[in-house]
Amino acid sequence: MEAFLGVTLFERVGNRVRLLPNGERYAVQVRETLDRLERDSQYLMGQPSDGASLDIAILPTFATRWLIPRLKSFQERHPNITLHLAERMEPFVLTGSGFDAAIHFEHPAWTGMRTHRLLHEMLVPVCHPALLRGGEGAVSLDELPRLHRRQNPDAWQHYAQETGIALTNPAVGARYDLHSMQIEAALTGLGVALVPRLYIETELAEGRLIAPWPDGMSISKTFCLVLPEAIRLSDGPIQVFANWLLKEVRSPNRTP
Repeated sequence: MEAFLGVTLFERVGNRVRLLPNGERYAVQVRETLDRLERDSQYLMGQPSDGASLDIAILPTFATRWLIPRLKSFQERHPNITLHLAERMEPFVLTGSGFDAAIHFEHPAWTGMRTHRLLHEMLVPVCHPALLRGGEGAVSLDELPRLHRRQNPDAWQHYAQETGIALTNPAVGARYDLHSMQIEAALTGLGVALVPRLYIETELAEGRLIAPWPDGMSISKTFCLVLPEAIRLSDGPIQVFANWLLKEVRSPNRTP
């Protein structure tokens, strides 16, 4: 390998061999290349011979709490299109990423891409029904433990200002990385979670969570479908998926 590259990769001292910085760097790069080659090969081997596939980058909680529960209807309508979902928490350069589309928040990073607005993130406090039982008289929101999303630490403070509900020390409470973690914590009775209503429609309809307080009055963020500029909605499978997705978000009854 050293002869082929014309670069010294190892330092040899007696019977010992030590990998030099150039060798360490090269080993990492080669390992990444081989790993990607294996992934791409497995991906190609798994492609249906008579169908198509799409790779979608997506926010994890939106995937698990909103999109995936609705994918059965897509699969039934379009059995020859396979959707591959991958988690992406931060915006990225879509062109050349290997993804056909992204479902993410509106962000300047998508400038130059084709974006289609989907849903607004409206926050609402929710808790397990048992959290409000057993006390004498009405239990105020300020008396209950509050749950926070780590990336949005001042959400409760903004909520108190918007609704006029007094909260003592609004920043106090357990913190979680994802809205999905907050929702699970609320379902187990750990406290009140301030989460997007679109994520807990099923739990509210079934009575597993309740929302006796008003929704937040401001839109926190807007979800959108992001397509490369070169892609048009007339381009095959992406048109099918995009049209289905836009129809789903505009349906008057979006609860799966």
